[in-house]
Amino acid sequence: MSDKEIILTQDGLKKLEDELENLKSVKRREVAERIKVAIGYGDISENSEYEDAKNEQAFIEGRIITLEKMLRNARIINNDEINIDTVSIGSIVTVEDLEFGDTMEYTIVGTAESDPLKNKISNESPVGKAILGKMKGTIVEVSVPAGIIQYKIVDIKK
Repeated sequence: MSDKEIILTQDGLKKLEDELENLKSVKRREVAERIKVAIGYGDISENSEYEDAKNEQAFIEGRIITLEKMLRNARIINNDEINIDTVSIGSIVTVEDLEFGDTMEYTIVGTAESDPLKNKISNESPVGKAILGKMKGTIVEVSVPAGIIQYKIVDIKK
């Protein structure tokens, strides 16, 4: 991962800090205990419990390094930076699909905290790119694998 700036909301920052703390204080101990128990079984060359624990340890340590780097390069979007006149990172945007009439509410976040299942979309996603910087009432076209979708920005809030 490069030293690219990571854009986070306050919630995103807290989530990453909590995950890092959990990995360092809880998961590291758990995996160390698993390794200790697996070594107690004897020959580690053919010990699947040992291998699994070592693989998990490597994953945890890699994730810790990634999170620490993300937090070092983080730029936090404060609530007072969020403009309700135009869509920006941190905005909660209601859009209407002009073909089907469905409305959806998305929170625009940086890539590090995007979670489409929770309607948190990245500023770099197709929809995020299309609506970023636009005003309420604007109609945008989003290119998706199925074609072009037209959305109308219905509301912008913090």
